[in-house]
Amino acid sequence: MTALWSSFLVVALAEMGDKTQLVALSLSSRFGRPWTVMAGIFIATVLNHALASTIGVWLASAIRHALLAWILALGFIGFGIWTLFPDRIEETRPRGTWGPLVTTIVVFFLAEMGDKTQLATVALGARFQSAVQVTAGTTLGMLAADGLAVFAGAKLSRIIPAERLRWIAAGLFFVFGVGAALNALGLL
Repeated sequence: MTALWSSFLVVALAEMGDKTQLVALSLSSRFGRPWTVMAGIFIATVLNHALASTIGVWLASAIRHALLAWILALGFIGFGIWTLFPDRIEETRPRGTWGPLVTTIVVFFLAEMGDKTQLATVALGARFQSAVQVTAGTTLGMLAADGLAVFAGAKLSRIIPAERLRWIAAGLFFVFGVGAALNALGLL
């Protein structure tokens, strides 16, 4: 359960203000079908994060424990730094013939490629060595954060500033990084 809840928290907070959250808001506004957009986000995220967490689990089995601990420590600290800088979104023009579901799946899957939440999912898979729990946690985190964008949109930004959420997410990444470094040193 630690893998599931840790993955959920890291991704839900890291996703706040991320480009894919902005994509979710844009697609929801464009199509006016929030549940269809959410279904597309779910499908794209499950596919993307199952691949990412499986790669992470494989890396954990292929790399010596001490080296993996240092890679994870540096990776999580790097994600923390990356999280402090807000993403920008380029305007996407989905093909009109695809419809809202397929458009959301394709655009969202591609937007996640190389994104910090996808790379964090690789690291979480390596850290917890459980592709199923990490995929479930990160997918739920994406749905929570992007659901806010799809259903609440601009109202959320008035309640909780995106900058504050970025700092909280960065703090979580730093905590995981320090924990991994302490593990590499044999102190945990």
